[in-house]
Amino acid sequence: MAEAVVELLERAARREAPLEELRALRLAVQAVPPAALRARLSDDHLGALFALLSVSDREQVSACVSILERLLQALDPVYVIQNLKEELQKGLFHPDDSVKILTISQVGRIVENSDAVTEILNSPELLRQIINCIGGEKIAVAKEAIKSLSRIAQTQDGLEALFVSNLLSDLKNVMATNDIVRYRVYELIVEISSVSADSLNYCANSGLISELIGELTGDDVLVRATCIEMVTSLAHTPHGRQYLAQQGIIDKISNIIVGAESDPFSGFYLPGFVKFFGNLAVVDSPQQICERYPVFMEKVFEMAESHDPTMIGVAVDTLGILGSNVEGKQVLQKTRSRFQNLLNRIGHQAKNAPTELRLRCLDAISSLLYLPPEQQTEDLLRMTESWFASLSSQPLELFRSISTQPFPDLHCGALRVFTAIANQPWAQKLMLDTPGFVEYIVDRSVEPDKSSKDAKYELVKALVNSKTIAEIFGNQYYLRLRAYLREGPYYVKAVSTTAVEGAE
Repeated sequence: MAEAVVELLERAARREAPLEELRALRLAVQAVPPAALRARLSDDHLGALFALLSVSDREQVSACVSILERLLQALDPVYVIQNLKEELQKGLFHPDDSVKILTISQVGRIVENSDAVTEILNSPELLRQIINCIGGEKIAVAKEAIKSLSRIAQTQDGLEALFVSNLLSDLKNVMATNDIVRYRVYELIVEISSVSADSLNYCANSGLISELIGELTGDDVLVRATCIEMVTSLAHTPHGRQYLAQQGIIDKISNIIVGAESDPFSGFYLPGFVKFFGNLAVVDSPQQICERYPVFMEKVFEMAESHDPTMIGVAVDTLGILGSNVEGKQVLQKTRSRFQNLLNRIGHQAKNAPTELRLRCLDAISSLLYLPPEQQTEDLLRMTESWFASLSSQPLELFRSISTQPFPDLHCGALRVFTAIANQPWAQKLMLDTPGFVEYIVDRSVEPDKSSKDAKYELVKALVNSKTIAEIFGNQYYLRLRAYLREGPYYVKAVSTTAVEGAE
């Protein structure tokens, strides 16, 4: 096979390979191991394939791109940059986006190699053109450029090259293309800033983070909505949060939420601002965030109590995030009857709202009710039991009825609620005391598809792994659950048949 590939490459190098042979070569190179390809390749072969890209025949270009993808992957990154720099440079100017993506992805591979990255950093023209690719019409090209530049910025030298040279001007120039491209550059800056405090300093000193923050706190409501997502990403890292706090950005976001009362257009950006605080509470401290920014909690409750499905969805998501750890649960518990009433609304929405909102409610309920075994104190178990009771007059029946509906997503969502409470003694007693419920759990015939079978299996596993299950469920049911777990999620009981003479 390797000989056949070399023969086809030789014909391509002499420009004697028609399109049919290029198609054959595309298939052949996929079948040859990388080591065998490396041993047979020459500069002439690769140069010829790059030369064959300079035609207007899209099918030929497509075939050559596929062949080059495979061949270049087989080569050492140092070899690629030292011997094919000119070809890579030309590839970035090619009118076909697939050639640009091929070239940029190779640069991304090269910069991950400590020996090869210097060659890239000493090629400002190459880097300049990759920056220009962020402004390309095709999002796939821009995404590949952002990915490669982000990899380049993983090293000190890379940060210097991008932010302490003329390339920073190129980055700012490409931002001026239009709003969409400007946000792509912000996306790159946030991605680089998230790596380390050092990376963040370079980005901050470039002035680009200040520009992003300026747009976030500006008057354009649509721009605010876009920028808050990027600032939320920045807040996922400790150094990012510290920077936002030091610059007073978190206080500014809080003040905008306060001012949203009188802004008729607040619906555009408010969901993003609330999500920002929800994420902040989880990665930081729910209690500290809720105490320092009381407007956040108040706004979440207001949104959850509203009649706007969009606002309810965001509020429910945020409550699920906030209540995903014990400290967040305790913060919610302090609001007492207001949260209990809200749980009743969420239970109602889980049953009656449009499907998407029902799913979000089920996920939030699972998150709120789950307690890891090591955190199951008497107080916390009483709390989750009272929360479950607040969801409906008959909460177990509510979720069981949802789980029997012919919609896999809702079915699995309801099973996840059962799984969330499965390791808590009060829930196990409730399941046992509900007629037919344990039989429903071990009945495989009610799970119509793979995702449902997997979700049911997770429920069985959570029950079996609980320390209290054998005592509460009793030996008979406990052994049936263990047998279910041992047999796996997709077990089908064999049915024996008897052959009857003369039967069809």
